[in-house]
Amino acid sequence: EDTLYKHPAVMEAAVVARPDEKWGETPCAFITRRRDHDVSHEDIIAFCRQHLAGFKVPKTVIFTELPKTSTGKIQKFVLRDWAKAL
Repeated sequence: EDTLYKHPAVMEAAVVARPDEKWGETPCAFITRRRDHDVSHEDIIAFCRQHLAGFKVPKTVIFTELPKTSTGKIQKFVLRDWAKAL
């Protein structure tokens, strides 16, 4: 997540494990884009490949508003459910 926040188009980010038949689990990134930036999932993956070890690079990138609690904390359990449903 720290690496994703370094990208200029990322306003918010969260990474959760997504089930994978071959690897067991793979990283799945949920990102809220900044309004004045346009970025594709390929751009995010390429950025991560430059800054992270290969096994840490998200295999899936979803652009969405992140679900939050009333205090503003990202609800990762909701994101895990979404990742399983993909």
